[in-house]
Amino acid sequence: MPERTILVGLYAADETPNPEDSLSELSALVDAAGGKVVGSTWQSATRADRPRSAATYIGRGKVTEVGELVKLHEAQVVVFDNELSPAQIRELEKSIECRVIDRSELILDIFANRARTREAVLQVELAQLQYTAPRLRGMWTHLERQRGGGGGAGMGNRGAGEKQIEVDRRLVSRRIAKLTRELNEIHARKERSLERRAQDAFCVGLVGYTNAGKSTLLNRLTAAGTLTQDALFATLDTLTRTWRVDGEDILLSDTVGFVRKLPHHLVASFRATLAEALHADVLLHVVDASHPDVIEQVVAVEQVLSGLDCDMARLLPVLNKMDRIDDSDVLAILRERLPGAVEISAVTGAGIEELERRVIELRTADWVAVRLSAPAGAGRARALAHDNGEVRAEHFDEEGTWSADVRIPERFLAQLAELCAGTDGTPGLLRVD
Repeated sequence: MPERTILVGLYAADETPNPEDSLSELSALVDAAGGKVVGSTWQSATRADRPRSAATYIGRGKVTEVGELVKLHEAQVVVFDNELSPAQIRELEKSIECRVIDRSELILDIFANRARTREAVLQVELAQLQYTAPRLRGMWTHLERQRGGGGGAGMGNRGAGEKQIEVDRRLVSRRIAKLTRELNEIHARKERSLERRAQDAFCVGLVGYTNAGKSTLLNRLTAAGTLTQDALFATLDTLTRTWRVDGEDILLSDTVGFVRKLPHHLVASFRATLAEALHADVLLHVVDASHPDVIEQVVAVEQVLSGLDCDMARLLPVLNKMDRIDDSDVLAILRERLPGAVEISAVTGAGIEELERRVIELRTADWVAVRLSAPAGAGRARALAHDNGEVRAEHFDEEGTWSADVRIPERFLAQLAELCAGTDGTPGLLRVD
């Protein structure tokens, strides 16, 4: 049975999105976690980061109201759209006699339920432990009890009188260290794989707010057959497929969507998962143009990308779900906010040809024209030119020397020059642009 849930938020008067829309997104998060929203309430504040009460975050009168909602709807959990301190959670639970969690814990719970690969499972566990570790004292008062010494103070044994909380903190610290080591090993292998892949193919990453339609677009472009559903965080693990564009193979990567107030521990843990998309040659920022809070979602994504040190110059905005837009004013605002955006519908296929044209333009933006001359037997140079560039003309003379006019990405020039050099060091590559 889904847990019956009450939503609570504290918002500044001029905060965007407005309280109703913020609670609507929180409700979608609860749905994604398997809960059932049965009631909600919110309170205004002078500033978004300033609680009404240090002890309970919201004011005492609002605490009483929440308690009445809990009893009225027989709720089992209260979810705050704000980050609470352990002491505030403890005080709220005492006052309303119901379990209380905040937005960060809710998002971590969703990720824990959705993680499938070994890497994602480890990343979520690490984020949960990093979130929990500093909260042990405030959340669990029973951990303050004394533990007697069992077995003396020898190596690996607890000293007499050590508190249970100290034992738990040490266990958590050890587990965090172990998870970090395992993830570092996985990330090192992935980084090597990404470097090799980047040398061989042009890479495009899909980024955007959760539920913006990235997975639907991946399926439209590559027939990947990946999961698509109208739910937040439907995709957690990065999925890479081959996108055939204008006779060329492009690697297209879909990854986890972003959301407002994403827990920083989670962003840090998933940095390597995001790397496959973030290190791409081009990032397609997929935007749900039909969403009522579309501008706030755009800002949230840009803030996360900026925090990950992403090169924003590589971002190509893609306005998705254009088939659902019927407000010309909203469209005008979006076009002004995201100049040069490609307008598409991943469901109907509208605008896909223009998207492909723009990506091909970006793919060849750093290409240079060169004239090559390689001695007989230098088949690797010819293969490199054919596989990664455009061979406009080529010729073999009687001695087997290969000459060609080629356009190729600049990053391949050093390798190509080495392969074309004569045995006496004579250069076999000449730039002609």
